[in-house]
Amino acid sequence: MSQSLQLFTTYSRSRNPTVPTHSDLNPTHTRRFPVTLFPKLALKASLSSSSSSSSSDLDPSSSPVLVSGNGAGGVLSAATQAYAPPVLVSSDSSSIEVDSVKEAELKENGFRSTRRTKLVCTIGPTTCGFEQLEALAVGGMNVARINMCHGTRQWHRSVIERVRRLNEEKGFAVAIMMDTEGSEIHMGDLGGAPSAKAEDGEIWTFSVRTFDSNQPERTINVNYDGFAEDVKVGDELLVDGGMVRFEVIEKIGPDVKCKCTDPGLLLPRANLTFWRDGSVVRERNAMLPTISSKDWLDIDFGIAEGVDFIAISFVKSAEVITHLKSYIAARSRDSDIAVIAKIESIDSLKNLEEIILASDGAMVARGDLGAQIPLEQVPSVQQKIVQLCRQLNKPVIVASQLLESMIEYPTPTRAEVADVSEAVRQRADALMLSGESAMGQYPMKALAVLRSVSVRIEKWWREEKRHDPMELPDIGSSYSDNISEEICNSAAKMANNLGVDALFVYTKTGHMASLLSRSRPDCPIFAFTSTTSVRRRLNLQWGLIPFRLSFSDDMESNLNKTFSLLKARNLIKSGDLVIAVSDMLQSIQVMYVP
Repeated sequence: MSQSLQLFTTYSRSRNPTVPTHSDLNPTHTRRFPVTLFPKLALKASLSSSSSSSSSDLDPSSSPVLVSGNGAGGVLSAATQAYAPPVLVSSDSSSIEVDSVKEAELKENGFRSTRRTKLVCTIGPTTCGFEQLEALAVGGMNVARINMCHGTRQWHRSVIERVRRLNEEKGFAVAIMMDTEGSEIHMGDLGGAPSAKAEDGEIWTFSVRTFDSNQPERTINVNYDGFAEDVKVGDELLVDGGMVRFEVIEKIGPDVKCKCTDPGLLLPRANLTFWRDGSVVRERNAMLPTISSKDWLDIDFGIAEGVDFIAISFVKSAEVITHLKSYIAARSRDSDIAVIAKIESIDSLKNLEEIILASDGAMVARGDLGAQIPLEQVPSVQQKIVQLCRQLNKPVIVASQLLESMIEYPTPTRAEVADVSEAVRQRADALMLSGESAMGQYPMKALAVLRSVSVRIEKWWREEKRHDPMELPDIGSSYSDNISEEICNSAAKMANNLGVDALFVYTKTGHMASLLSRSRPDCPIFAFTSTTSVRRRLNLQWGLIPFRLSFSDDMESNLNKTFSLLKARNLIKSGDLVIAVSDMLQSIQVMYVP
């Protein structure tokens, strides 16, 4: 005998809607809530007992193509170590492709143990080969980042081609993020050397000259022609957000002599800032354009290559983001590229909310940000940005120096682990590796650390029942958006209170999936979309497991097909409790898998 419960609710400003408990799930007990504002909004919950339901599954041979998302969790489990390329289940009319890593993880650890925090890896000389990219994907990489500060466009094109091939051949959904260089002051290429070590007390020359032959020893080219004019003797010069520090001791024409006061590793094209009397000198930087002429050429390249995200460096205002979005739309009307604003300057912080609202996401670039504000302010600023992004429903990436020591050493410092843990505890959507994966000696180990720490902190959070007290403001710009927002908020709270195994969301644009992610429910979110580009974009957002699935407006048919396909792969089983929502029908459905 099947059990059913009809719920009738309203659009409400309340953030604590009443939801049914296990004791309410009784066929003789129907709860009704007054309908005042949204008479057409009916949240239908049908619970069908697996032991009594006779609903038949669809034949997998007649099912549409289904492709799952990726993201391994925890330490290298037996499931991850046993990774094999996806098996294609062929039939007369269709086939199913399932990410083997996610499939093995779900089978071995169950829904509750899947990693929710997404991982971004910067691709460089250490990790640009196909085998290395596959190892990163198996290890949990959700987004591959290419940094236009380094390498040629042809080199970046080859990386993009390998990632696309990896997705096609292995069934992954790794997205590609292109990061622009920006027009801020930075160093040159170090004469072709991969790095240089500055020791305490050494004298280095920073010059605006272009050297035709070999670059003199301990000489660094600077891209900004007015550099020698702007700095003064006694200024403090910070390289790469303070990883190396110099004191200006002499100016000779176009050359600036500096003494190393904090030794460290110098990397090609590292950002430069200089401080005077305890504050950053930014007058001339403020006059530089956010998007340089080189950046525009790189953006054209990214549009042509179909990258999923473009990250803009040193964003000063929302107008820059709006202008870029208009440019992308004009250059490629069918483009689905999302724009990420990098928050890494004082100007960004002054216009923070309007920048985030205009963008499709944000990155907390702590390295350069820490060069423009006092270091002790960086943690609180990071938390503010993460919280604001979540309130405004924008994915946020915490980046820069998460595991900096692992560029050279196989294990992180305890302080680095604590730093990663704090970002996970703040419920950031994603964490990013920079030099650790681009040029470090231990990229796979660094990724494994991010993965294992994320899983451990997320598990602790759930065990402690630390449901977020954060107030999520209304963000809908239309009546329909408000309905979707209320549905997702209610569905997430119901999922927590009922202890469901998974949330299913059917979405064409990804918006409903994003709203569910914003609520940070305890259970994973299976996001089904018919568009490959949307599927990849969703791979950046917290808690989402993106699938590609051809579906209709008939939710009953969609659910039956989904249950059949997932059961055929042993990803779900009869008796699992799920909540389903969609952006086609404004409803919530609660049911046991038959």
